Amino acid sequence: MRRKRRYVPDSDENHDRWLVSYADLVTLLFAFFVVMYAISQVNEGKYRVLSASLNSAFAAKDGVQLIELPTVAAPRSALQVELEQLRQARAAQKDKERRERAQRTMSELTEALSALTREGQATVTDGALGITVDLDATFLFGRGQTALEPAARDIIAAIAGVLLYTDYPLVIEGHTDNLQPAPGALSNWAISALRAAAVTQVFEEQGVIPARLTAAGLADQRPIAGNDSEQGRAKNRRVSIRIETYSNDRAALNGKPANGPVDVPEGALGSSFPRL
Repeated sequence: MRRKRRYVPDSDENHDRWLVSYADLVTLLFAFFVVMYAISQVNEGKYRVLSASLNSAFAAKDGVQLIELPTVAAPRSALQVELEQLRQARAAQKDKERRERAQRTMSELTEALSALTREGQATVTDGALGITVDLDATFLFGRGQTALEPAARDIIAAIAGVLLYTDYPLVIEGHTDNLQPAPGALSNWAISALRAAAVTQVFEEQGVIPARLTAAGLADQRPIAGNDSEQGRAKNRRVSIRIETYSNDRAALNGKPANGPVDVPEGALGSSFPRL
């Protein structure tokens, strides 16, 4: 006797639900590789379009930005690379020339003031802003006076001769000690300012372009020695001439570029000023 086959109804369970997760995975992988491909193609315009499209598609709500692609600079052409290398080479050459000019100026000033430096009446130093020449005010001016002594004018003129054919900005500073002048006399501020102006005037008379000159009176506010002794006060009474050989902000002087020296015939420097 043949047995009847038992009928089993179809199950309500859907065995194809894994396809949904698989499709999501494929979609995410596709989006990932699209982004990677876009990154490999360095094109800022495409980046912006892709970023806007993805933000529009995945934003939770208006005004919320979920995806922001980094901005990648476009690759430089061979010409741009060559121009950049040329610019760096020129900058290095200018810096080398600036150091050489500064060293030459330092040597010429030291030679011109050799007699005064031996007697302790002048010093030439190289600092962070450039070269500084400190002159003892004792032989430049009379006690409490603001007019240069005749011999002092020759000294200032010799310094101006060294600096005449350079383009460095010059800052002339007047300094005093801390002793207060007698009642009715000029204050230390006035004395220091007028002394700086007197030295500046000699520079201008020697042909130094006025746009390069700055005069400042600092009274007793920048001492280099103690004011508790006469020797220290004598050192503080001085005129400082600062040659800003390291200044990068120079205005064009007399129609010539400020980033290079004035054209001077060979041998003009070092022989036109007297040794002091």
